[in-house]
Amino acid sequence: MNFALGQRWISDTESDLGLGTLVAIEGRMLTVLFPAAGETRQYAQAEAPLTRVAFNVGDEIKSAEGFSLKVTAITTLEHTLIYQGNRLDNDEQVALKEIFLDHFISFNKPQDRLFAGQIDRFDHFTLRYQAWQQQYRLQKSELRGLQGARMSLIPHQLYIAEEVANRHAPRVLLADEVGLGKTIEAGLIIHQQLICGLARRVLIVVPESLQHQWLVEMLRRFNLHFSIFDEERCQQSQLDVSNPFDTAQLVLCSLEFISSNKQWLEQAQSSDWDLLVVDEAHHLAWSAEHISKEYRCIESLAQDTAGVILLTATPDQLGHQSHFARLRLLDPDRFYDYQAFVDEEQQYQQVANTAKQLLTSTTLSEQLIAELRALISETDINSELAIICQPATEQAEQAEQARQHLLEKLLDRHGTGRILFRNSRASIKGFPLRQPLPVALELPEQYQNALKVQHSLNKNSPLAARVQANLFPEQVFQSFEGSGSQWWQFDPRIDYLTALLKQHKPAKFLLICAAAETALAVEAALRQKEGIRAAVFHEGMSIIERDKAAAYFAQQDYSAQILVCSEIGSEGRNFQFAQHIVLFDLPLNPDLLEQRIGRLDRIGQQHDIQIHIPYFKDSAQHLLFEWYQQSLNAFSHTCQTGRVVYEQAAPVLIALLAEPQPEAEAIAQLIANSKQRHQQLQQQLEQGRDKLLELHSAGGQRAKKLAEKIAKMDTDVQLPMFMFQAWDLLGVNQEDRSDTSIVLTPAEHLRCAYPGLEDDGVTVTFDRATALAQEDIQFLSWDHPMVTGTLDILLNDNTGNTAVALLPNKALPAGNYFIELIYIVEASAPAELQMGRYLPSTPIRLLLDKSGKDLSAKVPFDNFNRQLKPVGRQTASKLVNALQSLIHPLLVNSEPVALAQLAQLRQTALTKMQQALQSEQQRLRALKLVNPLIRQQEIDFLANQQQQLSDLIGKARLKLDAIRVIVVSHD
Repeated sequence: MNFALGQRWISDTESDLGLGTLVAIEGRMLTVLFPAAGETRQYAQAEAPLTRVAFNVGDEIKSAEGFSLKVTAITTLEHTLIYQGNRLDNDEQVALKEIFLDHFISFNKPQDRLFAGQIDRFDHFTLRYQAWQQQYRLQKSELRGLQGARMSLIPHQLYIAEEVANRHAPRVLLADEVGLGKTIEAGLIIHQQLICGLARRVLIVVPESLQHQWLVEMLRRFNLHFSIFDEERCQQSQLDVSNPFDTAQLVLCSLEFISSNKQWLEQAQSSDWDLLVVDEAHHLAWSAEHISKEYRCIESLAQDTAGVILLTATPDQLGHQSHFARLRLLDPDRFYDYQAFVDEEQQYQQVANTAKQLLTSTTLSEQLIAELRALISETDINSELAIICQPATEQAEQAEQARQHLLEKLLDRHGTGRILFRNSRASIKGFPLRQPLPVALELPEQYQNALKVQHSLNKNSPLAARVQANLFPEQVFQSFEGSGSQWWQFDPRIDYLTALLKQHKPAKFLLICAAAETALAVEAALRQKEGIRAAVFHEGMSIIERDKAAAYFAQQDYSAQILVCSEIGSEGRNFQFAQHIVLFDLPLNPDLLEQRIGRLDRIGQQHDIQIHIPYFKDSAQHLLFEWYQQSLNAFSHTCQTGRVVYEQAAPVLIALLAEPQPEAEAIAQLIANSKQRHQQLQQQLEQGRDKLLELHSAGGQRAKKLAEKIAKMDTDVQLPMFMFQAWDLLGVNQEDRSDTSIVLTPAEHLRCAYPGLEDDGVTVTFDRATALAQEDIQFLSWDHPMVTGTLDILLNDNTGNTAVALLPNKALPAGNYFIELIYIVEASAPAELQMGRYLPSTPIRLLLDKSGKDLSAKVPFDNFNRQLKPVGRQTASKLVNALQSLIHPLLVNSEPVALAQLAQLRQTALTKMQQALQSEQQRLRALKLVNPLIRQQEIDFLANQQQQLSDLIGKARLKLDAIRVIVVSHD
């Protein structure tokens, strides 16, 4: 290489320094100045990691003075280059010495990097192409946003999420019974809407007691980082901005906070939300005579928010009028009059009866066929009827599909079925049995004495304080004896518990008690008295500490046999791998009792639940146990009526619990009255069950197939193979933690700020079962931020967009060459239009021989790639320099070939989009004639989406993304 002052070079190892100038040659040493970075480097001539910058005729270059030049000729003077051509601003013919080139010239285009000698490793090119293929597949996938949640694949949950999340600005009421996963359904909808660009800003409003549960659920299950907004957060934010609610995209706040403070409610209203989610919506009381402040608060927010999701396990709990009022929040124009709503519900009875006959009849009567034709008059159903009426032995599967197709059409017309989803335990299988195992224990003398003193000293204290003392005598004893007292040394519940753990070893136990102090004392007792491994879990711990405790409990070897939780500590966690739960004390709120048992009693639990209930005989604990057991049967079955019965019984129940020795007759009367009310409510709920609505909400065969598709994706090895290659490239160390989990740590050569990777590492798994059992482990799927972030890094960087390889093939002449080009089809569109479903970022691969013929159709990438061998960088640069003049015309001629494929892709995408959106518009217009719940806004959005996509698909363009030069070798 002939070095000369004024030559321009770039550093192979520090390309970010920009364009360098050779400023000194002293003996065997070179000095290069990099003006853009203000840096100087010295190199030995023989080993300088430098690449000469030489442009070609036809290139556009920029001068240090700011004008650009199109090169028409190149001359040399004392080993330096002079570029001749016409200025682009005024067409003046000029000669530009290379020393006057712009210092900030960057080589981003693959052809520029290739000819500048910035050639990447062979396997980086392969990984880049694979990343584009995966990006293409993900953007097209109908399962996007559904696969990645840390959840069991429960069909009805997936179905509801898919049905709702794909809508523009969905407004629905999720009313599944307790334990069927309303929170998961809402999280899936939020997750999918965010990932697909249908929503950007989300506000979740929940009762204050559920804030932590929602925060954990959204983070652990969906990787969604919500911010809790309370008085402190709002006041601090207001120091910097006028509206605190504008400072976060994903906001979680309590109903109590937002409804009791007019200032913050107004601020929340004035902020722009795409989706409003409200849990425990049955708290929103409404009647024609009185509207609660909570209802007015949510109504004001719902009026200004496009999408609204309400959740309640008991839609009719506060009466049918309140149920109507919640539907009114979703669509005030549609639900404007309560009596009209009642009359309309009755009219849908014919639809329900017809659907039931369709499901249960082995043959279709003439009357049933006539009813079906009348109810589905806007659609030709002759083909479905003909298949169903075939003899039973013929086309059995097709007949079942035809029945389901007709059923779906009927369900579309059925009452509130489009905006109300309601599944019951009676209609959804898969729940375990509950086996209550109560144990009556003697109240220790120490507690008796402490309670006597407490009662004598606090005769006039509020009822609530006296109830608290009677239900939790250990707290009273500790308050007298001080923090150093150890009530667990004489409390018989501890001996009972240790015996239970030994008897069932190594079975896992979950223990829940009211207070964190109690949880800590129980853990200390088990450890000190018997050496039993226990983990403790309470609200005073950080999320990371809770994760570690949960992981210690979840793992099989060297793990805790029991996890001791406080009340709030048990929220938002999945402990389904355990089947034993110990209720160390009993909460006064029936909803909290159900929440405790619900940690284990969930759909997907593989074993019957053993509910261990120790209580003190002839005490307030005994009374509360009997009330739950005899009045509500709350230990054996989910108790939907608990809150209503409790609110009615509370004055008497609390008064009796506050007494040292309540009268037996009063207790018996309380239990009898509560039991009667419970049975009345249960009967009303059963009579009010809309079995057809439940059938619709369960999703049928469609739901099952959806779960099966995701299960199949879970077993696909493409994701782990891709991620292992990416981690190797980006500098992420991997170490096996178990057969199904991996510890990731940053390597010394970590190339970027890698998403989700802490300095001390992170544990990940690709296995859903492992992620469900151990919540401290990240569940990697194509939806996970670490995976999508990896794709962004690979595709937004230049790494891998140039490469050179050798093809050892003696059947071809040595020195023969090919160029492999990756073009990307780019179609820009607002995220909410979901362009990717029709025309995603599509890689177009061309493999050109030296004559310019495209061989890609005959030579698949994977087969060809396996035959190639890498080549060193210096050798690669020499090969490219030698072939540079031959490669240029091939690049020019490749564009028309790629453009031809682009035209075909545009047309295919346009046809697919128009068919899909026109079909959906026609369906909704037809349904709107028979079901007023079809909003004109939905139809208008689809029409606008079709119009915009038609225009934007036509503007899709090509970008050359990567080049690989392949040279035939006989070595």
